[in-house]
Amino acid sequence: MAGKAEADDLFAPVRGSLTEAKGIAAGLPDFLIEARRVAAIVLAGWHGRRASGRGETFWQFRPFMPDDTRSSIDWRRSARDNHLYVRETEWEAAHTVWLWVDRSSSMATRSRLAQASKRDRAVVLLLALAELLASAGERVGLLGASNPILARNAAERLADFLAHMDIGKSNPDTRSLKRLSDLVLIGDFFDPIDEIEKVLDPIVRAGTRAHLVQVVDPIEESFPFAGRVEFRDPETGFTHVLDRAEQHRDAYVRLLAAHRDRLAQICRRAGWSFLTHRTDRPAAEPLLALHARLADRQSRVPGGQAA
Repeated sequence: MAGKAEADDLFAPVRGSLTEAKGIAAGLPDFLIEARRVAAIVLAGWHGRRASGRGETFWQFRPFMPDDTRSSIDWRRSARDNHLYVRETEWEAAHTVWLWVDRSSSMATRSRLAQASKRDRAVVLLLALAELLASAGERVGLLGASNPILARNAAERLADFLAHMDIGKSNPDTRSLKRLSDLVLIGDFFDPIDEIEKVLDPIVRAGTRAHLVQVVDPIEESFPFAGRVEFRDPETGFTHVLDRAEQHRDAYVRLLAAHRDRLAQICRRAGWSFLTHRTDRPAAEPLLALHARLADRQSRVPGGQAA
């Protein structure tokens, strides 16, 4: 018979928010090392995707073309060698990738089947993606915590912002989002669908394309419980006791599949992407999938061209 003690053994204890925050801050150097290792695995297949367009940040000078306007000529640069040059700026909206990670207590879950807690894996994924984006010359920002960063050490700087962020339930701050930018949301997305839709609606209205990465512990998919088990919500403290938990396994699996199908439908309807990552799998797998989705996003940007 599996009781409360066995359930507690399967789930890592949930600490107080202050203790959790200190633990994450102390572990960030190790997370950075792991993130760079993971990023190196997929870096060979990652290509820069900078494109010219409307924006304020200088990108490059290029020779004047017959279809260019006279107002686009940079006369100071052209005077250097008696050739006409156009000053191009980056298409900033298309080159800003915002990152967000769920910092709620439910993300602290780690069973004996997992390689890491959901939160630790989510942080590694965020920093590894920032490392890849920075290597490709992309602008990357931590939603609600930093401005977009265009620098090779973007991952390190985002880690510093993460170290000073509070642990707890927090929805994405959508005020910085703009049309044609990308947003990668990493969490478990186990809230009720109606609540999730309310959180995602401002992102839809902002014209931002989102990529949802659902990070789950393997026991959250397999439900390997039997006998009398007490479950506790790590965020509300609510407890629920099941007798003969094994009899509820099939119903649980069906509910989880239905919840995931709804998430996928929401993403498809908005033109977004959705993928699931289990913490007993290598972290490089979702990064490869995100690479394909972000690369596809750039290929659809009007006027954008691969560098």
